[in-house]
Amino acid sequence: MPNPFAKSRTKDNPYAIFRAGDFEWRLLKTYRMAKHEAKDPYARWFVAAKSDATFGSFELGDTYRSEVLRYGTLYAAEPEWLEAYGITKEYLPTPAELLARES
Repeated sequence: MPNPFAKSRTKDNPYAIFRAGDFEWRLLKTYRMAKHEAKDPYARWFVAAKSDATFGSFELGDTYRSEVLRYGTLYAAEPEWLEAYGITKEYLPTPAELLARES
C-alpha cells in the first residue's frame, strides 16, 4: 500500500496543523507511512512553518517529525490522517474548518 500522504499539498490545504506558542507547522507531505515513521528517529515531514522569526510568513521545508510531535499541539487534521496515526479525539476540526473559522 502506498503512502496516502506522499502527495504534496499547499499551505492552505494541509493534512494537519500543529501549534506551539507563536510557531505553526502545516503538514504538507510525509515521506514514509505512519507505521514506519514511528521506528525512525530521523523521519521527516515537509511543512509550511511560521513564527515570529519569519515575520508572519510561511517558510517551506523539511523538519523532523519528532520535533513537531515533541513541541507542537495538534489543532486540526484530516480524518484519514488521524486514523493513520492512531489519534482518537472527541472532536478535532479539519484544517479547512479551522482556517475558515480563523479568517
